[in-house]
Amino acid sequence: MRRGEVASLAWRDVEGDTLTLRGEHSKNGEARIVPLVGELAEIIERRQAARRVKQPDGSVRMAETVFHRKSGPVGCFKKAWATAAKKTGLAGKLFHDLRRSAVRNMTQAGTPQAVAMKISGHKTASMFQRYNIVATEDLREALERTERYRAIATEAKIVAMR
Repeated sequence: MRRGEVASLAWRDVEGDTLTLRGEHSKNGEARIVPLVGELAEIIERRQAARRVKQPDGSVRMAETVFHRKSGPVGCFKKAWATAAKKTGLAGKLFHDLRRSAVRNMTQAGTPQAVAMKISGHKTASMFQRYNIVATEDLREALERTERYRAIATEAKIVAMR
């Protein structure tokens, strides 16, 4: 998700094992549904546990947004991101790098492009492809697969002579 999309997530958008990004908060104006599985489900569970915030007067306030600071919206996202990135060993990475990584990971995992585009919110294939970064290792693997194919194809064409 984009930074603004993440910041807009409210608990009313989480229902069971599904998160709904409302159209008014998405860049392209279209709502998206994201099933909560794996690490994403774990993050939402941790955020749910952090939803109850004790106030200075001793009362407890329930945060309305999934990602919050002391039950209110995160004020300075850049500072919060820099702190989080440093703590996780990602210092120097941009938040948007996560979006690129997600698209690449879905593509590498064999997710059909149409499905990955629904998840990422890309409307056009050309924009989606901008996020699908091809690394040198991808090129190496492609050529190695081609070499293996050629070796098998060559063996299949050999006919024993009597």
